[in-house]
Amino acid sequence: MLPNNTIASAEAEKFALQFTSGASALVQEAMAYTLANHPKSHMASSFAQLQLLQTILSVTQPTHVLEIGTFTGVAALAMAEVLPLHATLHTIEIREEDADIAQHFFDKSNQKNQLILHRGNAATIIETLPHTWDFVFIDADKTGYIQYYDLIVPRLSKHGSIVADNVLFHGQVWQQPLKGKNPQAIVQFLEHVQADARTSQVLLTVRDGVLWIRKN
Repeated sequence: MLPNNTIASAEAEKFALQFTSGASALVQEAMAYTLANHPKSHMASSFAQLQLLQTILSVTQPTHVLEIGTFTGVAALAMAEVLPLHATLHTIEIREEDADIAQHFFDKSNQKNQLILHRGNAATIIETLPHTWDFVFIDADKTGYIQYYDLIVPRLSKHGSIVADNVLFHGQVWQQPLKGKNPQAIVQFLEHVQADARTSQVLLTVRDGVLWIRKN
């Protein structure tokens, strides 16, 4: 069973997964637990997204990685698996219940010493972290995307990049008139990034859409 949050057809998603490398046993365990037990399991990243994140990190070999929106830890687990041994991944979750689940799986990971979980408001916590970020994954409250982006861009490393999730928001972002705060917030975020001369971006139609942003 897969998280049900994609604009692609079920057939296309199934076909794509046939030709996408699989996830580790621990990532599959965390995903299965989330799908079976969490009332918002559709928020979990898909296996295709996880492989995309792993590919980016494998190629870029970052030292400092930040994730905004841990949820149950599936994406953080996958990303940590391909990090260099000296690298760290900081991840921020505001919901205590989700943070507890994530920490449970982090404790089982071979990369547990590289995974650092922060609990609380992301905007506040980001300002306290001392690092220059090589890679940032944003998958949190959509109304906060612009704020997170503006906090992060000045602290991206020379070749740093950001991936923002759910930028197609179930296809609601191109419906006119826009309905709901989340589609409106996503479109405002996309326009904000597009107008920013500090970065360049590409929107990929993987699952619910990801925006990959690089520092110019």
